[in-house]
Amino acid sequence: MHGDLFLELSLIIAVGAGISLVMRLLKQPLIIGYILTGLVVGPTFLDLATNNETLEIFSDIGIALLLFLVGLGLNPKIIKEVGKVAVFTGVGQVLFTTLFGYMVVTSVLDVTTTAAWYVSIALAFSSTIIILKLLSDKKEQTRLHGKIATGFLLVQDILATVALLFVSANGSGGLNTDDLIDLGLAAAMLASGMYLIVQYVLPRMNNLIASSQEMLFLFSIAWGLGIGTIFSQLGFSLEVGALAAGVALAQFSYAQEIAARLKPLRDFFIVLFFVVLGSQLNLDNVASALPQAIILSLFVLIGNPIIVMSIMGLLGYTRKISFKTSLAVAQISEFSLVLLLLAFEHGQIDEQTLSVVTLVGLITIGVSSYIILYDETLYPLFEKHLRIFERKKPKTEQTAHANYDALIFGYKKGGTEFVKVFQSMKKRFAVVDYNPEIISVLEERDVPSLYGDLTDIEFLEEAGVYQTKLIVSVLTNFEANSFLLKALESNSAKSMFVCHADSRTEAAQLYELGAEYVILPHYIGSEKIGSYIRKNGINKTALKQYRKQHLSELYDYFDHPSH
Repeated sequence: MHGDLFLELSLIIAVGAGISLVMRLLKQPLIIGYILTGLVVGPTFLDLATNNETLEIFSDIGIALLLFLVGLGLNPKIIKEVGKVAVFTGVGQVLFTTLFGYMVVTSVLDVTTTAAWYVSIALAFSSTIIILKLLSDKKEQTRLHGKIATGFLLVQDILATVALLFVSANGSGGLNTDDLIDLGLAAAMLASGMYLIVQYVLPRMNNLIASSQEMLFLFSIAWGLGIGTIFSQLGFSLEVGALAAGVALAQFSYAQEIAARLKPLRDFFIVLFFVVLGSQLNLDNVASALPQAIILSLFVLIGNPIIVMSIMGLLGYTRKISFKTSLAVAQISEFSLVLLLLAFEHGQIDEQTLSVVTLVGLITIGVSSYIILYDETLYPLFEKHLRIFERKKPKTEQTAHANYDALIFGYKKGGTEFVKVFQSMKKRFAVVDYNPEIISVLEERDVPSLYGDLTDIEFLEEAGVYQTKLIVSVLTNFEANSFLLKALESNSAKSMFVCHADSRTEAAQLYELGAEYVILPHYIGSEKIGSYIRKNGINKTALKQYRKQHLSELYDYFDHPSH
């Protein structure tokens, strides 16, 4: 048995490597290669994946590690930042997709009312795992649209868990009040237990946990998988548990070190998740199911994003942020397939309906992967038609062509320092940001602000960017900074441009495009401390004084982040 499993796993990885190599040569998303690998090694073709239970365990480990790492990057400030829009968008999208989906399903499929509701609910859920993988590949998980997408997908996961609970209960005779009370008590017990451990136990174990790299590595795996398992055993999803485990550790100093060490392990196991997903796609009834699957796929690919853009537009987000965020719901979830498989086992839907939705999953996952990866190319094609999803911004219109001395694009990661500089110089300036909550904070602090997107040509003209003397971008998005530099050049603007970059290569390219100065945070930090050491020598007392001053500034910022 051991030898058979080892051989099977080796063959699957070999096939996956071969198909992924072809995908790379064709410049196609690797995620498509992983799913194709699953199809090839599954029962439809080679039928190599016979140890399904073991492979699914590996797949679950990949899911847990992925969500655990996402949780490590979330802290209370980020949750507060996107919590409102995540809840409104997540709940609203599931509700409206289910209602509109029911009408579409009943007109396309010849099924019972109960089956139609099951299918419409399945169409409402999107794949957290796939979206997080794509955002990670594009390094956009910390961008505003990435954080919002992550937030409402996790809200969806909670709703999907409840849906699975009801489907299971419906198949076994109904859900009683005791089940709901037990679930509520379990949630309260988990929340209280984790709070006590994080507040009173882990801080006392800091030195022990971080005493060696091996200890930190072992502890992080035990914590992430352990908490995820406990959640799963008490009736919640593994995803929610693993995420909670990550969020619990996000405040500790060793969180980034854990994330760096677990990423290679995560990548290996997550590949097996996609392989298992592909191997479970049953294509036996493709010919008869294809026409219906295409119609339902179009509803998911077009209808779901429209619903999300409508909700985000009402909440005050720009059409570009709404567009990029909405693409996260342009596919159905692995939850959807599990939910319908459970309904099929209980005799609530037939095999043909299951085949149709399975094919919808394959189509939407494949197409949405391309759409998300090339969203920057697609957006200009639809930009003019997306105006209806964006509220008018009276503040922006009133401050058009205000002849600012300086404009600061972005507020976090350095914007606060420039605000202090221009305030002390009594210069006419404004902060430009596309996050409505940040704009609200700036307004409360009487900091001049404009709500808009750096890559929106019309907004740049309204804000008088081309007449501004100095433009500072604290955004580390190379494409956005390049876009603004090119826009300044094409409009013959005389503005001085100062921006951030993540690497020396990006900095050199931005200089070539005409930037006056490019800030490399790591380089400047090293240069500053180097100058201090050169001035004061290797003097521990002096360095302690410098440390004290730095800590004071940091505490002042975190206590008053809106300054």
